[in-house]
Formats: sequence, C-alpha cells, structure tokens
Amino acid sequence: MNQPVKVSEKVYWIGVNDRETALFENLWPLDKGVAYNSYLINDEKVALIDTVKINKMDTYFEKIQEILGENKEVDYLIVNHMEPDHSGAIKEAMHYFPNIKIVGNQKTLEMLEAFYGITDNFYLVKDGDVLDLGEHKLRFYLTPMVHWPETMMSYDETDKILFSMDAFGGFGSLDGGVFDDEVNLEFYEDEIRRYFSNIVGKFSMMVQNALKKLQGLDISIVAPTHGPVWRENPQHIISLYDKWSRYEAEEGVVIVYGSMYGNTERMADFIARKLSEKGITNIRLYDASKTHVSYIISDMWRFKGVILGSCAYNSGLFPSMQTVINKIENSALKNRVLGIFGNYSWSGGGVVNLEAFADKMKWERVGESVEAKSSPKAEDFKKCVNIAEEMVKKLKA
Repeated sequence: MNQPVKVSEKVYWIGVNDRETALFENLWPLDKGVAYNSYLINDEKVALIDTVKINKMDTYFEKIQEILGENKEVDYLIVNHMEPDHSGAIKEAMHYFPNIKIVGNQKTLEMLEAFYGITDNFYLVKDGDVLDLGEHKLRFYLTPMVHWPETMMSYDETDKILFSMDAFGGFGSLDGGVFDDEVNLEFYEDEIRRYFSNIVGKFSMMVQNALKKLQGLDISIVAPTHGPVWRENPQHIISLYDKWSRYEAEEGVVIVYGSMYGNTERMADFIARKLSEKGITNIRLYDASKTHVSYIISDMWRFKGVILGSCAYNSGLFPSMQTVINKIENSALKNRVLGIFGNYSWSGGGVVNLEAFADKMKWERVGESVEAKSSPKAEDFKKCVNIAEEMVKKLKA
C-alpha cells in the first residue's frame, strides 16, 4: 500500500509492508511477511509515532510528504520502541526535518546514543506525562520489558487511540486491509500468537503489569507497530494478550518428536490416535526436524497438553528436539501438562534428557515415561496408551 490510510480525522497509518525479509530478527520465518506500522498525527503540531525498518524508507517518507505537502514539517517523533525495525529511519527523519524533537524516556535516550550516536533534540518524558499537539493530547505510559527495557505506549486522549508499539502486534503483511474489520482475523490471530509466544511471552509478567497500568483507559483503537489496527473490537486483542500472558490454554495436545528411522515417530502416531479415540480433536503432531520451532511454540502456547518424544543421539537428545526444549525453557511457558516417550538402541539419552527438562519446567506429568529399545513392542505401546488416557483425563477435568 503506497497511500496513507486514515485512522481518524487527523491520524494516519503510514506503515509499510516487508515481503522480502525471510527471517524476522534473523530467527523467525516470515512466510507471510510482516508490516512495520507507523502513524502520523497532523495537528497544530505534527507528531510521527515510531518509524520503519531502514529498507523501506523511500515509501515511508513519500507517505509523510503526501499528507503534509511541501511546507509543513514534523515537530515530534515519538519513539515507543527502539528496536531497529521501528527506529531504523530516525536519522533520515532528522535529515528531512532538521528541527524535529525526539520524544522518549531515559532508557530511550541511552539507546538512541548507543545505536545511532544521537544526543541532541531529545524531549524527555516520564510515566504519565502529556504532550500537547493542539487538538490532540498524547499521554505516555512506560511499560518496561514489553519486551525491551525502554518500551512505552502513547495514548491519544482525544481520539482514544492506544499506540502500543510491539504489544498487540504480530507477523503477517497487511495485504490490502489495515483494520481488524477488513482482514481475516483467524489468519492474523495465528501470526499474532506466534509473535507473542516467541518474542514477548518470556516477559508475560511484565505484560500483566502493563495491562494493569492501562486498566481504566477508554480505548477505541489499538494501533500496534505490527499487524492490523484494531478499531472494531480493540478489546479482543487486549483479551488475547491477557489470556496468553496468564498462560491460559485451550483443550488440545501438541506432540513433538525427533526420530531417525521412524520408530519414535510410530509411537507419536500411536499416541495421537489414542488421544483422538478419547475425544481430543485439537491434536498437533510435529516432526521437530521439519517444522520451525516458532510454529511449535505457538501451538504450545495455545494448547494445554504437551507430549515430547526423542530417540537417543550420541548419548543425548536428538538435536532438533534439543532445539525445541531449549526454546521452551527460554520462553518460560508455564502451566502445561507433559508426557514423555522415546527410543534408544545401544545407549540412552533421549528420554533421560526429557526427564531433566521436565524437572526444570515443573509441569504436571502424565503417565510413566516410555523408552522403547530399538523398536517399540507391545509393552511400550501399552505405556503409550497410559500417557494418552491420563492426558485426556487432565484435559477434560
């Protein structure tokens, strides 16, 4: 989209889409692209709210010029978040608008200098401060560690718009639709949860703190820096963040396995079938070697049950399963129900390391761990049945 989009009478979406970058933060697949959202308030004083990644600056500044014309300048640049996908165009903005003041908190100032060597024209704000643009008044709420230490949100008291930086955002380019009532929300909710679970979820306690701080605000629109702008039902995205940051989950099971020659996979398929026979309809079965861990973690954030299986590999976990449990530990996901299975031939390593992982996570366990030798036998499958049956009891309780 090359044109600005009106959010309200004087507020514009001037974001850009990125369908070229393959990995977000050089880690997370962007199969469906990503949007970098920025906003402009064209009042007596003009304010930009966040910028865009450096590879999209030309389109970005064309949109600003289309709104302001040749003679009007930008007075303020509000920096809610300093990650380079949102701060990448700051130096160019200072070139375009030499008198611009950069608005942020003390941590923002420190990062501006560290990233870009910028120390001048800084307008320091604290929690609760208000910036008067004329008709529009922006109040600032510091929300540290959602998900960087400098993160803050800006609330337009006039139009009741919450400019929420990365909070309430997600992956996925905006392919025509910008607002929640213009897009397929099922598609975006999956990508928003994948974003939350892999990037923000580790800081769920700080998300809860931020939500408490925002309680009582009359929010008509949530305008994040990624994903759709929520104007029809802003409480929906807020409620999702509340749910996810409380580690609440739906009925369902995520089975993840690492298998060299198919024997551990046979056990995974068997457990999945037994779950289905007992009435579990949401079953996600993943070969850890073929599915990127970000999709696996996203489903673990959605569903209550997790069953992990690994063959032994050089007296340890299968490497792709090691990646999975490392990411789960890093994300600090809580309140899940866990079953464990695996396979070995001449030495153990798979199941014992999954057991060690279980001890660290302190998730509720179901069934006895199953470790088949070389290939699963009748007794091993019987134990797999126990895992499935106990999992169903926990989920249905």
